[in-house]
Amino acid sequence: MLAITRYLPLAVALALAVPVSASETAASRTRVPVYTADGELVLPSDYREWVFLSAGLGMSYSEKAPAGEPTFDNTFVDPESYREFVRTGTWPDKTQIVLEMRDSTSRGSINRHGYYQRGGAQDVEVHVKDTARFSGWAFFGFDGKTSAKRIPQSAPCYACHAAHGAVDTTFVQFYPTLLPLARQHATLSAAFLEDEGRTIK
Repeated sequence: MLAITRYLPLAVALALAVPVSASETAASRTRVPVYTADGELVLPSDYREWVFLSAGLGMSYSEKAPAGEPTFDNTFVDPESYREFVRTGTWPDKTQIVLEMRDSTSRGSINRHGYYQRGGAQDVEVHVKDTARFSGWAFFGFDGKTSAKRIPQSAPCYACHAAHGAVDTTFVQFYPTLLPLARQHATLSAAFLEDEGRTIK
């Protein structure tokens, strides 16, 4: 009994030193994607309480500028995935990134210049990393609904993200607090670095 007690602290220390596998980490998460019985993703109702990554105004990836007042897009990520990105420079399995679009206006109250957001969300999209279900990432567009089917993999968003995403097919280049961390961790994609080289020139 004394011998067991004597070596117990060492055994505990060795147990704590064993690295946690990715599957164990995913299993211990408190926030994971939720699906309906027919496979639709359920929109997280509290996503506006998640970590805010960035906002864009009138952004478009095509040469032609959009008509009308520019649209704001706000991006949020679940807190556990954010913390893991800060630690490693990449996204863990079960990451959910929410893109919310809202109208803009320049006239209202005391405002005289610039734009601000108004009204409710016009649309919400979610980018989900679920390797067991999708062998990687999947997109969902909610269009005012509380659950949505997966956007088909033939949609251009998949190819665009694969060709230009800064980290793991995601547009970290537009998240100013995360891009420096990706550089620090050396997790930037070759595709992004090539795009960046062309832009600098």
